[in-house]
Amino acid sequence: MHDAQTVTQTTPESKPLTPWNVVLLDDQDHTYDYVVDMLGRIFGHSRRRAFDLARTVDTQGRAVVATVHRELGELRVAQITGFGADPLLASSTCSMRAILEPAEDESDQPGDSRD
Repeated sequence: MHDAQTVTQTTPESKPLTPWNVVLLDDQDHTYDYVVDMLGRIFGHSRRRAFDLARTVDTQGRAVVATVHRELGELRVAQITGFGADPLLASSTCSMRAILEPAEDESDQPGDSRD
């Protein structure tokens, strides 16, 4: 007969993921309608929230549109830069630009409401 052994499994402590800001950059080649639609489709932002962010981009040159972990942030930047030209504006030939940067203070940043 074998003695019963107690097996203790330990799991490494998980650290919270470092937050990153997805920052939408302003340009003159996209309409508010385009930005509102894009932010709704990619981030699930309400029309009101998306409009407020579009206005921030327009007036301040940039807006944090989500604060997420780095991998998801990279995906969101790729989705923005791959969204395509604005069909409502003849001079629009490409997608908007976005960057990913470390979040300074995650407590007052918008989250990604779909993920």
